[in-house]
Amino acid sequence: MAFDERPAVQVGNVRRDTFKRKAAEELKEFAVLASYLAFCFCALATYSVFLLRQFDISYFAYGTALLNALVLAKVIMLGEAMHAGTRFERKALLHSALWKAFVFAWLVFGFHVVEETIRGLMHGQTLSGAFHDIHLDDMLLRTVLVFAIFIPLFIIRELVRALRRVTGQENLRAIFHAF
Repeated sequence: MAFDERPAVQVGNVRRDTFKRKAAEELKEFAVLASYLAFCFCALATYSVFLLRQFDISYFAYGTALLNALVLAKVIMLGEAMHAGTRFERKALLHSALWKAFVFAWLVFGFHVVEETIRGLMHGQTLSGAFHDIHLDDMLLRTVLVFAIFIPLFIIRELVRALRRVTGQENLRAIFHAF
């Protein structure tokens, strides 16, 4: 019997098999998102290390890039769970993807503002002092870069979502595994 053909075990009204399958799908989705973001952020870290000739702290830059990739992958998944960026989901794929890239880039901006504020508070600053130390120019530049990174990500995600609606989950899986 294939994995999808196994009989489900009933526990009350909740199917244990469905929960496991959903958890496995979300873990795979998280891994794909984190891998894509890690690749992009490590590429940016390599570029900045090269430009600034900061070869002595390059491992720190890569560690930060990988940590940001993991955190932002979770931010994207939480944003999607809250239906952020769904305004143009039934419109043209490009419009939907661009809108989601825009919305999620600003969601990441907000996340970084909160992160920097908490960091300031943990270092003994007042709330106004923590806000004052936030470098908005740096954060806006990061937001533009994240937006650029998110465009192909959400184009692919919207394309997969559209294919899933048209062909069904199993047929989509068969298409991707055929190559």
